[in-house]
Amino acid sequence: MPLHRCPHNECMRVFKRNGDLTRHLNLGHSAHLSASHSTVLPEHQGDSDRWLSPQLQRTPSPLGTAPKARRVLHPHLTGDICDEDGHQIPPDTPPLPPANGTPWAPFKNEAEFRLADHLFRKVEMSQNDIDMLLDIWTLYQHQLSQHQDCDHSTNAPYFNYRDMYMKIDSIADGNAPWRCFQTTIHEELPENSPEWQKTSYQVWYRDPDMVIANILDNTDLVNDFEAAPYIDVDKNGTRRWSNVMSGDFAWRHADLIYEGCEDNSAAGAMLVPIILGADKTTVSVATGHVEYHPLYLTIGNITNEARCSHRNAVIPIAFLAIPKSDRKHNKDNNFRVFKKKLYHQSITAILNSLKPAMTQPVVRRCPDGHFRHIIYELAAFIADYPEQVLLAGIVQGWCGRCDAPFDELETASTRRTRELDTILLEEYGGDGRTLWDNFGIDDDVTPFTAYFPRADIHEMLSADLLHQVIKGCFKDMLIDWVFEYLIISKGESQANIIMDDIDRRLAVVPAFPGLRRFPHGRRFKQWTGDDSKALMKIFLPAVVEYLPQDMLKCLSSFLDFCYLVRRSDIDKMSLNAIRTSIESFQHYRNVFRTHGVREHFSLPRMHSIVHYPQLITDFGVPNGLCSSITESRHISAVKKPWRRSNRYNALSQMLLTNQRNDKLSALRAKLVHLHLLPPLHVSSDLTGTSVDEDFGPIDSGRAIAKVELARTRERAYPRSLQALLAYTNNHQLEELTRRFLHTQLHNRESDIELDDCPHITSKINVYHSAVAVFYAPSDISGIRGMKHERIRSSPSFFGVERRDCVLATVNEKKAGFRGLSAARVLLFFSFRHAGTTYPCALVHWYNTYGQRPDSNTGLWIVKPGYLDQRKCEPFLAVLHLDTLVRAVLLLPVYGPHPIPHKLKYYDSLNLFTAFYVNKYADHHANEILF
Repeated sequence: MPLHRCPHNECMRVFKRNGDLTRHLNLGHSAHLSASHSTVLPEHQGDSDRWLSPQLQRTPSPLGTAPKARRVLHPHLTGDICDEDGHQIPPDTPPLPPANGTPWAPFKNEAEFRLADHLFRKVEMSQNDIDMLLDIWTLYQHQLSQHQDCDHSTNAPYFNYRDMYMKIDSIADGNAPWRCFQTTIHEELPENSPEWQKTSYQVWYRDPDMVIANILDNTDLVNDFEAAPYIDVDKNGTRRWSNVMSGDFAWRHADLIYEGCEDNSAAGAMLVPIILGADKTTVSVATGHVEYHPLYLTIGNITNEARCSHRNAVIPIAFLAIPKSDRKHNKDNNFRVFKKKLYHQSITAILNSLKPAMTQPVVRRCPDGHFRHIIYELAAFIADYPEQVLLAGIVQGWCGRCDAPFDELETASTRRTRELDTILLEEYGGDGRTLWDNFGIDDDVTPFTAYFPRADIHEMLSADLLHQVIKGCFKDMLIDWVFEYLIISKGESQANIIMDDIDRRLAVVPAFPGLRRFPHGRRFKQWTGDDSKALMKIFLPAVVEYLPQDMLKCLSSFLDFCYLVRRSDIDKMSLNAIRTSIESFQHYRNVFRTHGVREHFSLPRMHSIVHYPQLITDFGVPNGLCSSITESRHISAVKKPWRRSNRYNALSQMLLTNQRNDKLSALRAKLVHLHLLPPLHVSSDLTGTSVDEDFGPIDSGRAIAKVELARTRERAYPRSLQALLAYTNNHQLEELTRRFLHTQLHNRESDIELDDCPHITSKINVYHSAVAVFYAPSDISGIRGMKHERIRSSPSFFGVERRDCVLATVNEKKAGFRGLSAARVLLFFSFRHAGTTYPCALVHWYNTYGQRPDSNTGLWIVKPGYLDQRKCEPFLAVLHLDTLVRAVLLLPVYGPHPIPHKLKYYDSLNLFTAFYVNKYADHHANEILF
């Protein structure tokens, strides 16, 4: 097979495919290419509006998502650059070039590194399989050298898996070895002491200072890194919040640090807000109930997009001990106090190496290659409610952020502070019951923050969207309350009939890219966070006919709150909308009290939403500090390493796996930065038929939002327009296509005679799908906030017909859904005329029902359009793909009658006569459908 060599002599890289060479040239040698062949580089991606498609530019986001913001930097902690010895240098000084020597070290060349990276990190091959592969490789090389009678090397790159592991272990990049400390056993314990008192507990940890140095040295984060606290203000003077460094916490604590340094040593330093996260996770339930308690660390200088996209910015720094006891000791107060003290003392010991740099800056290299003086600050802790209770040293049922009594949690109260805790402990230190009953303070616990300057655990507790809002409030409370209401108001037998019908409604939801289906409704036991999120998207229309108006408005206002706080960028108008949705929810939830479902709403998880406006102004958008980040990190840091172990002393093997993965990721990031390797997630051509996923992130950089046809045409269709008309049995196709072409050629619509429209003589290409690419950082997206979804129009997709619905721009001057229209795609096709290719979609228009959204659900309602009242002639049109924005989820207006048992999800769009335009399908849809 011929190889393609890079034309630049200093590079020496070779590729099997010409496309790989082209991508390498674009990434690594773009300065040598002409402007006509260059691609968009990360450093040219700052202006987000520049990359939006025309229709997305013309359709403003709800609540005033504004143009490019003006950034005001903190006046003192400015993140000035310095040299390696800490001496200040001019701000325009370029970073030092990479050190001499082979960048592949300790590997000999690219092949050695890529093989080790692929086998260990990518495919997680077992040791025996690695040895077998290397043996086959050596055998092949040996036979090849004998056949060609030449002196080829007869060995594989590694002798065996141990040889490969030794190379990985010798990588210097990303090195942060694991260490261990363990508790001491009191020598004077009586013989009959419980087992938990006679056990020495081990805590494995990494030096967090070394971990932070590795994060800061990660060149992969160069475009997702902020060196100073800042305030974003748009051209209208409106404040905006996004990343941690844009919040008031970073600015406020930068002021405290600067004012507290008498020698002015903090001036020009870089604040590094430390973000911690902890959550127990179970890796085996059936055999042994094996669980671990990892502690994670990241920093606030990294953007939310980078933190959420698994780019080695969230690192496990410890596995905390989980003391066990006999059942008879489970409620023993001494055992309870021991566990809490062990927890806080362990975290204190783990973070101890950070304390010096909290008062005196130290020099560290940053992702841009420059050195800076940095100063640490404990900023936030990501945790679910039980962990927050443990962290804050409060009583179960109280709030960790405010001092509202446990039975009066329906509103917010005065914020708890470290200073107030100290005063109360001094005043009532000898009377634990007063602290416990009146203030919700557990005086047996001293939070770890007490041992670090300026740290306040009550201030650090961040928002938890996954456990507090989505799973806690929505799935475990509101959904259960709805069905309790049905039982109370309808009786148990009738309520069961209604609940069965609701389950069937959930089961017949039309297919939509990325939407999890519920073929049996809610009837499964093991709910995940993704299940709860999926149910949230489709639940409201399914219960419209069975709930009173106030209950529907309660659900609607809560969903609005959930989607508003999940946005990646929140301004003052959005913040006011969040406050309004909270007030609306608190007002309408009283309907559950009226109907006897609830006596009170003093529920810590539900109470937590009142703190979200303050948390947003302090830490930026909650999406960047959500427990879903640590939950997803469990997979790569705990669950997968555990599955790779042999279950004997599994933790030591898991730690080693994590360490090796970190080293490989760090070395790969450096090689990508040097343009010696392509980025880890280079998107394939998403219009190709080989892509299996209907939706997903795109990690190849900020792209232009667009809709494109699939790469491969369907070959079963006739190639002429007249024959295609007969094949599809659609007599309007030829007329609509010719009128469409006339409009394209003359840039206007007119009611001319069909004979005056141009004829189409070229071959017709038919496709079964198109791919929409758009900017959606609030959803599951790539590192630049891009997402793709596949829109299908196929006569047979897994054996059933599928014709997806789309949003099309109809009025560029109107915002939200008023400037859009819903349509169902009946055919994707393209043709050529006068040297130009026209990608098209034949669509069935849906007419908007009413002048505003439905008052109960807040959703627009549409109906299929027809040219006559007998509904014999559908209202069709041929549209250019540039007119399409993305797919849209239409949920049936189910009506008062039960759903037939035989109705299937693929029949819903054909049988129902009215549909809700679902703005809860995902967060991007929520931002444009208002």
